[in-house]
Amino acid sequence: MQPTPASASASTTSASGTAPSPQLPGGDREIESLEEFDEVAASGSLAGCRVQAIDLTARTSALRACDATGAVFLGCPMEQDAVDAMRAAGALVFPPVPGLPFDPYRGLLYTPEELFAGLSDGGYEATPDAGAYAWFQETKADGDVFSSMLRAIHDDSISDALDELLVSARVVGVMGGHAMARGTAEYEGAARLGRSLARAGFTVATGGGPGAMEAANLGAYASVFRDEMLDEALELLAKAPSFSPSVTEWARAAFDVRERWPSGGASVGIPTWFYGHEPPNAFATHLAKYFANATREDGLLARSNAGVIFLPGAAGTLQEIFDAATPNYYESRGEPAPMILVNHDHWTNHLPAWPLLQALARGRTMESRIALVDKVEDAPATLASLPTD
Repeated sequence: MQPTPASASASTTSASGTAPSPQLPGGDREIESLEEFDEVAASGSLAGCRVQAIDLTARTSALRACDATGAVFLGCPMEQDAVDAMRAAGALVFPPVPGLPFDPYRGLLYTPEELFAGLSDGGYEATPDAGAYAWFQETKADGDVFSSMLRAIHDDSISDALDELLVSARVVGVMGGHAMARGTAEYEGAARLGRSLARAGFTVATGGGPGAMEAANLGAYASVFRDEMLDEALELLAKAPSFSPSVTEWARAAFDVRERWPSGGASVGIPTWFYGHEPPNAFATHLAKYFANATREDGLLARSNAGVIFLPGAAGTLQEIFDAATPNYYESRGEPAPMILVNHDHWTNHLPAWPLLQALARGRTMESRIALVDKVEDAPATLASLPTD
């Protein structure tokens, strides 16, 4: 018998990867699915449309029947007759790039199922995620402008898809280290934090990797089920506590949980192939995976419009604290977003970021929007108490 979901009000966000694509400035429209293409093509006009990564090899007659003035086709397989017709009609056609382990023109974010395809049969090394990392390793240092262009196009496509997903969402970022092991009290605390935030109506966003990031995404995933589900999931996951030495066993444990409790709550993970030793986690239902870590880091913090919670971490988390503090200090993104640091001893003695953050904020708008709490369970209430405008 399947576990019983909780109230539908626990959903983290109404954003969906299958929602109709938005109109672009000037009336241009992005088309990101075959169903959407058929709907628009039935009107007889694709003028000004941007069509992304859709297989149109069976739509030659529909293409030839449409006005394609100003249309742009990004990585859409087509019959040569259709390509010729579109170019003759005034469209730009950027063909698919053969031999890549990823699609640089993709219109939607990744799913865990997509990045981990092949895990059951060939292990992690056989997955598209591992393949993209291997390609990155081969090309990042060779100075090839074509490879760097493909990475840039891919990352820009991911940013576009992420913005479309998060329209009107109240996003809370949860930052923390990748070394936090399943089966620990710290991991459980981060998971309960993610669940609390999701049930409060926030979209949980993390760096998309293991440890504290996975725990927060797990909590959001568990938010639509009864409380007992998270307790049982934590117990099952503890059997594979870390992605080292085996990413395969670590990932399989997560997919076992997802199979037992399908259709969990939505959340966002924003990982990077720059850190190839850190696989994405399977509990973030939408994965915005980047090649450029700087783009990923800034994008994650910039989109956390409802605040950021920093769990104990090391150099990466410390960097994120001040990456978030800088635009808050200058108010370059508008009103400062709340920042909450968790664990008094960690952030005042072990890595004394809190005293520096306090000194930086003194006398500025952001001063009332930073807080230090000792226990992770205090973070949601503290977040709710901080001003946001």
